[in-house]
Amino acid sequence: MADVKVISSNIIQPGNIDQSGQAKIHLTPSDLNLLYLDYIQRGLLFPKPDPKTRFISRLKTSLSTTLDTYFPFAGRLVKVNNQEDNTVSFYIDCNDILGAKFVHAKADSVSVSDFLQPNGSVPESFKLFFPVNGLRNIDGLSEPLLAVQVTEIKDGIFISFGYNHLVANGVSMWKFLQDWSKICLNDQQENLLQPLILKEWFLDRIDFPVHIPVSEIETEKVIRGERLTKERVFHFTKKNISDLKAKVEVEIGSSDLKISSLQAVLGHVWQSIAKHGSLNREEEMRCMLAADFRQRLNPPLHKECFGNVIHNVIATASVGELQDGGLGLAALRISESLKSLTNENYTTYAENWVRNGKIPRIDVASRMGDNSLIVTSSPWFKVYANDFGWGKPIAVRAGPANGIGGKLVVFQGIEEGSIDVHAILTLSLWSDVLDDIESMQNVTTT
Repeated sequence: MADVKVISSNIIQPGNIDQSGQAKIHLTPSDLNLLYLDYIQRGLLFPKPDPKTRFISRLKTSLSTTLDTYFPFAGRLVKVNNQEDNTVSFYIDCNDILGAKFVHAKADSVSVSDFLQPNGSVPESFKLFFPVNGLRNIDGLSEPLLAVQVTEIKDGIFISFGYNHLVANGVSMWKFLQDWSKICLNDQQENLLQPLILKEWFLDRIDFPVHIPVSEIETEKVIRGERLTKERVFHFTKKNISDLKAKVEVEIGSSDLKISSLQAVLGHVWQSIAKHGSLNREEEMRCMLAADFRQRLNPPLHKECFGNVIHNVIATASVGELQDGGLGLAALRISESLKSLTNENYTTYAENWVRNGKIPRIDVASRMGDNSLIVTSSPWFKVYANDFGWGKPIAVRAGPANGIGGKLVVFQGIEEGSIDVHAILTLSLWSDVLDDIESMQNVTTT
């Protein structure tokens, strides 16, 4: 068990806390749909900085400067009771600045090699290296919308963060991290940052703020149980991915259908679990992906506008189909589902959501984790482009948030053209997946 000792915990406010004139940020149906999901958790492993650089102080100061631009992360979630129709509404308040949480910790018994296990395993105790464990997005009513934990280990440092998904998705979060590292590296040159482009409103037929029935809002903190899970990080090299794509082309019998590297990798993992995951052939399996919708909307949004602009796409197949149809069928189903996403899909979804006002709850009582793979993050995020002043990251990891059963967190690999998949699966899904040589012949563990 890793012994993580908290040295200090502070609230970091923007250097310029006067954000008067900033409009409140209303929340869209795709935001509100995430109220009961956990904060998103990610972390980067770095070489050990020289203590003489006073890197903790430097990180805090540069974070404050970066929050001047990324002020929504320093705001807070507000709930409004609408007495006239017995509903509630939510918005992000950027005028009443709360700040971001900054935790400094040490784990003197842990080394870089403990993070980089030869078999790709992730010890359960590593959840202590992440902040805001167990916090849900609705808890932003009383908790900071962004938390950072900097943990010193024997020969390195792990910088992790947890953020409220109502405020941002991965596009915005990784851009924030790149800008923070840029400020830290260049010693407070605030003019390095461009002004924030807030998410524009694009749903003309929906009135904001969205009203949600009071019955949909939990008044007490829900104590959730835990499922037994295992974590592994799989590393797909550029050659692994090329081989998988070639195999897909052969199996679907066409070179005209372009299957992406990510679709081939996800198809491989999806099929492997269907083949070896102790599921009945008649059961339906789902592969759920959160797709960035900024450029799919009509008119499109700015590709880097700040906020949460995602829409879930679901590829489905029976276990038997995945077992018999091979990699080609799995990758093709994922590809087809992504191609079906349109502005009309999103508009219809949003309008239906407002009419129904149902907020999903995913917990251990749900079987979603048994027969669904929930895919998050993207290999397009430049996770290795973050240098705070002592070198680029050695590895990237995901925290335990939302890991109820079948979760795949996808990252850019450290070598060009490679992809890492951080898998968190229930023991029933793992079954023989790890031990079956054929199912893992195209992937290495890292």
